[in-house]
Amino acid sequence: MSTLKIHTIESAPAESKPLLEESVKSFGMLPGLHGVLAESPQILEAYKVLHGLFAGSSFNAEELTVVWQTINVEHGCHYCVPAHTGIAHSMKVDPALTEALRNQSPMPTEKLQVLQDTTLSILRNRGNITDAEITKFYEAGYTQRNLLDIILGLAQKVISNYTNHIAETPVDDAFKKFAWAK
Repeated sequence: MSTLKIHTIESAPAESKPLLEESVKSFGMLPGLHGVLAESPQILEAYKVLHGLFAGSSFNAEELTVVWQTINVEHGCHYCVPAHTGIAHSMKVDPALTEALRNQSPMPTEKLQVLQDTTLSILRNRGNITDAEITKFYEAGYTQRNLLDIILGLAQKVISNYTNHIAETPVDDAFKKFAWAK
């Protein structure tokens, strides 16, 4: 049982209140993850900034989803897999792709498969990937910027996935229909 509090705007530290108000404006609700992160205004701000930076990175909606969900599934995040399934639907990502990611099935294209494989290798090997893996990534049409943007996405997901494990953050009502377990 977690002892981490899920804050409301009213219970949050003063520095977190404006960040939580911004979350409600953006999402129409206060995501439980943001409520947990609010205990530390710095981690809440860092998460929100990293999310915005990664969402605006060199990847399109499908590629963002591949990186996010590959990491979420590998980490076994009960909260982020459903949340990013909903986010993928709102970004008009093909539901077949989101299901393949959730079920650890092959990707629909070789390029997305290389992106997933590279993401997993970076994650599992703590950044120590081989020259052959990097070459394959570039040959698939990706760039050095794309490679670095995977690391940006991983930084964001470490904050959310690890926090959700420790906090046992309940899945938000908006995403319960996308419930997932490893």
